Amino acid sequence: MSYTNFTLDIDADGIALVTWNSPDRSMNVFTEEVMRELNAIVDKVAGDAAIKGAVITSGKDTFSGGADITLLQKMLTSFATDKVRDVEKATRALFDNAGIMTGLFRKLETCGKPWVSAINGTCMGGAFEMSLACHGRVAADSDKVKMALPEVKIGIFPGAGGTQRVPRLTDQQQALQMLTSGQTLSPQKAKAMGLIHEIAEPAKLIETAKAMIRNGLKPVAPWDEKGFKLPGGPIYSAAGANLWPPAIAILRRETHGNYPAAAAILKCVYEGLLVPFDTALRIEQRYFTEIMQSKEAAAMIRSLFVSLQELNKGARRPAGVPDTKFKKIGILGAGFMGAGIAYVTAKAGIPVVLLDRDMEAAAKGKAHSDSLISDQVKKGRAKPEEKDKLLSLITPTADYADLAGCDLVVEAVFEDSAVKKNATEQAEAVLKSSAIFASNTSTIPITGLAKNSARPKNFIGIHFFSPVDKMMLVEIILGKKTGDKALATAIDFVRAIKKTPIVVNDTRGFYVNRCVLRYMSEAYKMLIEGVPAPMIENAAKAAGMPVGPLALTDETAIDLAQKIMKQTIRDLGDKAVDPRQMALINIMVDDHGRLGRKNGKGFYDYPAKPAKKKLWPGLKDLYPQLAAEKVDYEELQQRLLVTIALEAARVMEEGIVTDPREADVGSILAFGFAPYTGGALSYIDGIGTKQFVKIAKGLQKKYGAEFKAPKLLIDMAEKGETFYERFDPHAKGDVKQAA
Repeated sequence: MSYTNFTLDIDADGIALVTWNSPDRSMNVFTEEVMRELNAIVDKVAGDAAIKGAVITSGKDTFSGGADITLLQKMLTSFATDKVRDVEKATRALFDNAGIMTGLFRKLETCGKPWVSAINGTCMGGAFEMSLACHGRVAADSDKVKMALPEVKIGIFPGAGGTQRVPRLTDQQQALQMLTSGQTLSPQKAKAMGLIHEIAEPAKLIETAKAMIRNGLKPVAPWDEKGFKLPGGPIYSAAGANLWPPAIAILRRETHGNYPAAAAILKCVYEGLLVPFDTALRIEQRYFTEIMQSKEAAAMIRSLFVSLQELNKGARRPAGVPDTKFKKIGILGAGFMGAGIAYVTAKAGIPVVLLDRDMEAAAKGKAHSDSLISDQVKKGRAKPEEKDKLLSLITPTADYADLAGCDLVVEAVFEDSAVKKNATEQAEAVLKSSAIFASNTSTIPITGLAKNSARPKNFIGIHFFSPVDKMMLVEIILGKKTGDKALATAIDFVRAIKKTPIVVNDTRGFYVNRCVLRYMSEAYKMLIEGVPAPMIENAAKAAGMPVGPLALTDETAIDLAQKIMKQTIRDLGDKAVDPRQMALINIMVDDHGRLGRKNGKGFYDYPAKPAKKKLWPGLKDLYPQLAAEKVDYEELQQRLLVTIALEAARVMEEGIVTDPREADVGSILAFGFAPYTGGALSYIDGIGTKQFVKIAKGLQKKYGAEFKAPKLLIDMAEKGETFYERFDPHAKGDVKQAA
């Protein structure tokens, strides 16, 4: 029998080498066809007396990314359709589908012949669960080999035996840590945990795996042997009593009950370890079926897997424009942002010219890259030769003539129109006519800046977030005259540096900053109302935000908030900013000299390390304080999320963002909008537009015009529409399929 996704070669010792190499895919993933073929191969190995055992490996650089998540989406779509007719039958079908992979791996595990997984590269999710079902596991000793069960990050959990095999191979504490965080393991860490048996030189990987079979590897999993004991002891033991109560409390502290999948992992492990293995798999399957029906799973799978992959593959890239191969990129301004952009560009293997007013400033910018990569080397995440290569790609200069030959120039000079005008003119004087000029402005509209350019169709905005090396989102801003080539080049650049691009039309604050400013502004209003500051910060975290709005203001600097407010008043008039909020910020900056983290005092105090930051006690003296029991804590959470979501809806109404995928993914990657919701627009869709408008009207009545629902939302509520129906990105053909 021939297979599309696998090859089967039997050596003289009767050991079958099963090589997984799906055609037309950059990475192997479990599809229905792959599972059918693997099932047939398991039957072949088990039924052929000449075959003594099997080694499974990959024919690609990576082992496998796990299950094809779009399969799960199809399962959910079928369930949604079928449950209207017969909810019990639909749930049963979902349960049965959820068990297909579990059954296949259990069949492999109990087939009577030894199987060894030879892991040659990235091995994620379902692929690692399959490896755990094999009787032996060997990983190549390479930086490319990474193993993980990351499903919790997209709202589900390892539902093909992962929650049962991991805690039977390693102690429960390490198992819970790995499963609830989606932690990535190196071969060394996996071996120390007992999850793999051996580490081999890459060239000897297959031979090492075969040797395990030749040396008499038993075709029985440890938990199928009589007298099997759990590593670290049973649930009902002194160790278990010390682990489980705090584990439940820690989960609550970390997730605030917002992530049903993380809670389900604890239930699966706890309940599963009390029963025989096959019963445990059934428990896991039941919880998986339950989690698959949650709105959190549907929203997170869509935004954090499918949409994210589509955007990373260039979903918004104009068709028909040839791919850009970057030979040289110029960065104007070697300050913190410019130096960060130079670092990520050089890290992608692209030569960079880093220009500033003098060589000293330019060299200081390059030193930032030296510091970042040296830190990576120190932590064992990079090699010394990688550091040398990266630094060799950055050329500091004070001479604009060195920009000649650049395909793209990114301007990251001081946020001043006159300074930017001068930089644009000097750069364009030496650039080839086909070169693209991009501004990293965070506040000044691109259409206005493009007036400084002799070729506005080649002028675009590329807005990075700080710190550049850590923030994964980049806003690409279109000016009125920006052409397709400029857009395609900008997207190609963002993809080359392994970040996620979203395309935004020109406006004050673009998309992300408009939402962030609403978040901060609502916190200022709460302070002025007399809400105790700890309640504001804790409510934000309970709502799912990674950083409270006051802490976020400190990070970005309170004096920057003051500058933005003053500039807004100058541009749009006194009514554009709430005078009470302006007064609060002036008190913080002008009266108390509290600028934020940068000067060690803002809404928080920042004592010397290792002491932790704490809220400034003086905040409670600025306004009469409400008694904590008089404050509606759940309403605080709601206000913080609703104000951001309303701004995202306004941005869609104005045509600033036109694709809901970008609004959702952008809100999560840029400022961590409650990931369990799937993003700012998915939050509205999850509540339902009709109910959301009702909530907004109630908040508007109590707290003001900021909560006024835009006409778009009211219209959608009347029609019962969601954002993904009204602005269906796939209807326009703007889709690059996920791998």
